[in-house]
Amino acid sequence: QVRLTQSGGGSVQAGGSLRLSCEASRDPYGRMGWFRQAPDKDREGVASIDRDGTIKYTDSVKGRFTISQANNKKTLYLQMNNLKLEETDIYTCAGGVFDDFSDAFYWGQGTQVTVST
Repeated sequence: QVRLTQSGGGSVQAGGSLRLSCEASRDPYGRMGWFRQAPDKDREGVASIDRDGTIKYTDSVKGRFTISQANNKKTLYLQMNNLKLEETDIYTCAGGVFDDFSDAFYWGQGTQVTVST
């Protein structure tokens, strides 16, 4: 089993930037990704990266968010620029992400991102 430990997140003003990190206890293999969820909303897949480097983003973050992975595949990043108020959510990294973004096999602990005016 792979353990995912997140860092980063916090509070930022609208239009600002944050970077999230996710450290895996071992090479996680498979597709890695980031999800987000607010208490009153469904979980949403934000970005994913395959082992061959293929990247997908949900439409609302294209051009503003960047997912990347360390060469050893054990650290995953999400650079978030020009953050919007409505992107206040709990962001969670995941491994073994399903192709349709519907679920994943293992999860980080989640981190709060708060975007304010």
